[in-house]
Amino acid sequence: MRIGAIEAGGTKIVCGIGNENGEIEDRFSFPTEGSERTLDHIIAYFLDKGVEAIGIGTFGPINIDPASELYGYVTTTPKPGWSGYPFLGTLKKAFDVPFGWDTDVNAAAYGEAVWGAAKGLDSCVYYTIGTGIGVGVYAEGKLVHGLVHPEGGHMLTRRHPEDEFEGICPYHEDCLEGMAAGPALEKRWNMKGSELPLEHPAWAMEAYYIGQAVTGAILMLSPKKIILGGGVMQQKQLLPMIRTEVQNNLKGYVSSDAITTNIQEYIVSPGLGNNAGLCGALALGWAAAKNRIS
Repeated sequence: MRIGAIEAGGTKIVCGIGNENGEIEDRFSFPTEGSERTLDHIIAYFLDKGVEAIGIGTFGPINIDPASELYGYVTTTPKPGWSGYPFLGTLKKAFDVPFGWDTDVNAAAYGEAVWGAAKGLDSCVYYTIGTGIGVGVYAEGKLVHGLVHPEGGHMLTRRHPEDEFEGICPYHEDCLEGMAAGPALEKRWNMKGSELPLEHPAWAMEAYYIGQAVTGAILMLSPKKIILGGGVMQQKQLLPMIRTEVQNNLKGYVSSDAITTNIQEYIVSPGLGNNAGLCGALALGWAAAKNRIS
């Protein structure tokens, strides 16, 4: 089956073609611009591809309630030109195929559950830590939806005792995203995270905040795998530091070998690498196609 996939991030859009085995055959990426210009690029890419379904994993917040008149819309994003935009509806007008629709992080969690680090498990949590922070939740064999969708990047945090940074979130200031996303790193330390030395105190502080979030996810959701992706997590020294923070936070309370003994196999990088989001969108498209057939 020929399936289209769209990973719509706040900075970059990635479109691709793949199949039901998770194999990416072609891809095209470009910067995220205004809504109409971006959708023009997406539609132009898929016009001659002959896709039988399309999966979309997009930055949010988005409306994922099929019963709502605003299903398929981007809702309260601070990204200029996108709030209130009918993303899914615009594509449905261009292509008469089944569509999968979810957040980019839920898509990544799904891709990791189908083909990646959580393959064979019925639950996982996926964090992306980059331009923003998002959380995807896969539990009891399905993606978690509810009132809206998981927005764990905006969980409130306990402030590091040496941190006087005000936070950058336009809604909550010092929530997790406001304190630990890539732009927060840059504003706090006056240089991009990729330019900070390995031994810089920024990384201990970053691990402190992300470790809090992961600890909360373990206590609330009890997932069988935690996956940490995104641009900030390209700093390889960060993952072991986060594992240590989580163990220190839990203090042995969660009695599981996965945490006390084998945490290096429990809190991991994406098994699909940089393809987690695109493969997740591919999996959403494949699921939508199967649902139509059945």
